[in-house]
Amino acid sequence: MTAENNPTHLTEEQGRTLLHLARTTIAARLGLSAAASRKIPDHELADPTFLEERGTFVTLKIKNQLRGCMGCLTPSETILNGIERNAINAAFNDPRFPPLTVPELGQAEIEISILTNPRELEYSGGNDLLKKLRPNTDGVIISKGMARATFLPQVWEQLPGTADFLAHLCRKAGLSPDEWKKGELDVSIYQVQYFHENR
Repeated sequence: MTAENNPTHLTEEQGRTLLHLARTTIAARLGLSAAASRKIPDHELADPTFLEERGTFVTLKIKNQLRGCMGCLTPSETILNGIERNAINAAFNDPRFPPLTVPELGQAEIEISILTNPRELEYSGGNDLLKKLRPNTDGVIISKGMARATFLPQVWEQLPGTADFLAHLCRKAGLSPDEWKKGELDVSIYQVQYFHENR
């Protein structure tokens, strides 16, 4: 887990609380009153760290396959609000997937990511970009005109080669896979601290 330039580094206990919040938020939306009634103690949710404004993502996986991922890159809301909102969005509003079902929630593993503020990466050409990106550390945002996409740092686990990582990210943005070689992309990087369920 990485948390560069963060005002606060979350503890494992805080991470578990946020994971529990994400799961119970989804369960409540599905009408699972028994699961939703396992409320998190108010004193845990009152943690001042959770009131910091940070970018957050919530990711759902089933059998290690992506089942939903939604988030916000910029610190536009508190960690608490971001986790709740993105848990709902990842489960029910990711346009790549149908809404999550009750049986799927029982199979799903949840991961949450707390982001640092993105910062612009200055580079000169594709080769320089390859050198400046740090695999397994940097989340990457690319944009060109209306095209924009990001990969969380966790994606390096599936795409460890920097050139391959950038090619897939360009495709995600609707660009040619070799667009990154031209040196015309706006690139920003960020880091995350992430927690995942051990089910």
